Amino acid sequence: MAVRVPVIKIQIVKERTMPYQESINIGSPFDAAQFIRTYIGEADREHFVVLLLNTKHRINAIHTVSVGSLSATIVHPREVLKAAILANAAALVVGHNHPSGDPTPSQEDVSVTHRLLQASAIMGIELLDHVIVCEDRHMSFKERGFLDMIAKSES
Repeated sequence: MAVRVPVIKIQIVKERTMPYQESINIGSPFDAAQFIRTYIGEADREHFVVLLLNTKHRINAIHTVSVGSLSATIVHPREVLKAAILANAAALVVGHNHPSGDPTPSQEDVSVTHRLLQASAIMGIELLDHVIVCEDRHMSFKERGFLDMIAKSES
């Protein structure tokens, strides 16, 4: 008996655009934090997003990977990298908010970053930073040296 196999087409769909007054070039963790904070706004739950960057680190797009609860969200590298591949991203910055107002990373934040570093390296898409934003401050894994420590623990 013959079976029918679906033939699919994969495409990225632009939902909307977001006005932004500043440059969309990500030159520092502060730039990434500002953009992510503007995008997420004053959300009362954690939102995990990915900035999809071209080779000059200009933002091609932003994608919400997941929306969680007040204190957690589930993130899988597959979902982050799916958006990166579809958007032809050369690099990415991930970020999320902490509605508590404290940008200190949790153990789960460190673990997710570790898995994202591994997966993005395999795919040839550079993970530039993981930024945690709050209303008036942020924490950058890159600035704190966490990305280098995680990468060195791989060696």
